[in-house]
Amino acid sequence: MNSYSVNQLAYLRKCKHHKIFVRVCRFLPLIGFLIFWECSANAGIVDSFIFSSPSRIMRCFWQMVLDRSIFLHVGVTLYETLVSFLLVIFFSIFVAVLLWMCTSLSEILDPYLVVLNSLPKSALAPLLIVWFGATKTTIIIAGMSVAIFGSILTLYTCFKNVDEEKFTLIYTLQGTKFHVLTKVILPGNIPAIISTMKVNIGLCLVGVVIGEFIGGREGLGYLIIYGSQVFKLDWLLMSICILCIIAMGLYGMIGAIEKLYLKKK
Repeated sequence: MNSYSVNQLAYLRKCKHHKIFVRVCRFLPLIGFLIFWECSANAGIVDSFIFSSPSRIMRCFWQMVLDRSIFLHVGVTLYETLVSFLLVIFFSIFVAVLLWMCTSLSEILDPYLVVLNSLPKSALAPLLIVWFGATKTTIIIAGMSVAIFGSILTLYTCFKNVDEEKFTLIYTLQGTKFHVLTKVILPGNIPAIISTMKVNIGLCLVGVVIGEFIGGREGLGYLIIYGSQVFKLDWLLMSICILCIIAMGLYGMIGAIEKLYLKKK
């Protein structure tokens, strides 16, 4: 018993050390790159006007914090991303359920969904701006267009591939297809829905930024395109860095939801 406990403690210690090692190895390349970038810019190896530098980006960020303009742009992009993400999840589940409930409808719509999912989404954004105008609603729709068709196809495939033997008991007890949906299909596919959410949150952010490139007057996408036009490259690189942080934060949020679900399972 004592030997087993010692071995168990040694294993837990090894796992803890491994986690620390992985975290350190994640940050070291980033820190090394930032130091090399800063030194190269200061030494004139790279043109700091074109490539900027970490210190210039931080100064630019701090100036925008002081005049509070950065909060507006970050807030707008976050709002548009989260709204488009929530709408994508709702409509994806709704349409996937509809297709599962009605086989004929799925056979009719399947080729259209495949084609729409294959379209380059950056080509849809200008069309949406022309049709609906340069508004937040249009940018939200642009964010949805990047993720929704693939999400519908993924969820419908997951619903369709559930083992039909699980339905037998419900049908034996005079249950209906609705009971199968609520007792088997949806509960059994929560991991698939969460996995789809992980993909969709990033895609919605990309779609929103594309929309802001074309028709935005606020947001990080607008800062990127405006910064490139007037050669304020500090704005451009700062916005890209903030987008990376937002993407990691949103992905972490979905990861936390997944961990909470697994704990309660």
